[in-house]
Amino acid sequence: MTFPAKRPRRLRSRPALRRLVRETRIAPEDLIYPLFVRDAIDEPQPIASMPGHHQHTLESLTREAEAAIKVGVRSFVLFGIPARKDAQGSEAWNEDGISQRALRQLRNAFGADALLIADLCLCEYTDHGHCGVLEGEIVANDQTLELYQRIAVAQAAAGADVIAPSGMMDGQVRAIRSALDQEGFQDRAILAYAAKYASAFYGPFREAAGSAPRFGDRRGYQMDPANAREAIRESLLDVEEGADIVMVKPALAFLDVIRAVADATEVPVAAYNVSGEYAMVKAAAANGWIDERRVLREILLGIRRAGAQMILTYHAKQAAADIPCWDEMG
Repeated sequence: MTFPAKRPRRLRSRPALRRLVRETRIAPEDLIYPLFVRDAIDEPQPIASMPGHHQHTLESLTREAEAAIKVGVRSFVLFGIPARKDAQGSEAWNEDGISQRALRQLRNAFGADALLIADLCLCEYTDHGHCGVLEGEIVANDQTLELYQRIAVAQAAAGADVIAPSGMMDGQVRAIRSALDQEGFQDRAILAYAAKYASAFYGPFREAAGSAPRFGDRRGYQMDPANAREAIRESLLDVEEGADIVMVKPALAFLDVIRAVADATEVPVAAYNVSGEYAMVKAAAANGWIDERRVLREILLGIRRAGAQMILTYHAKQAAADIPCWDEMG
């Protein structure tokens, strides 16, 4: 009987060896925490489909950010829910709108200790729920870009470090970069939702942000989930237009796309572990069907292993608090 000369199991035999040869690691600073802030409420409102998350008041938003900072998460992406909506979504660029007030409050509270990313879209602000202004029932791309420019400048003036356009309008990065530069915000980065798919995984977010479209859907401007090469094209266009970071959204069903975009571009790549992915883990864990800690660890490692250098995830605070214990899980 012959015995194997090469034994990969040797490097798995002891916890210290497993730690030493581990190829992929995650730290709290790799995670970006999405937060919702809602105008004209007195108490934070629980989001039923996203256990543990709330539509925050300005005060509870600050407390939640502080709790995340304490466990090492220092990057936040902010979604605002206005009390008033109209056809253009004008509260999105109102200097006293909920997002701008929240940005100023977080900046004043935490200074340079927090990286503030402003999601730039109109779906939360329009009375029709689409991501831009309408011509009939079609989103008008170029007219929408003019509004995106106004929003970007308002967000930068309120204290956003990074502007993150998520509407999937053609030319949105170039338009926003131009507006920021003209207004003296050359130092503000753009995190482009470069490959944002028209996905069923966004369902809980639409409850959280009050952003479901009143009619139709977003397949006319968000990407077809069947397409991967198109994501590379979109990402390269955004880099050419001035994007500093490109993002793939959602993450789990598009790990191959994350890898393809990471291989094709020279800028950092982000991935969004979206609300439906979060909700599925929480629901399965609540029913006792999975070990939530281990599953979450595998999900985040898988996204990182696919090529994402940063992960937007609703698990951010929970995961960051648990990362020091991951070695105990093998």
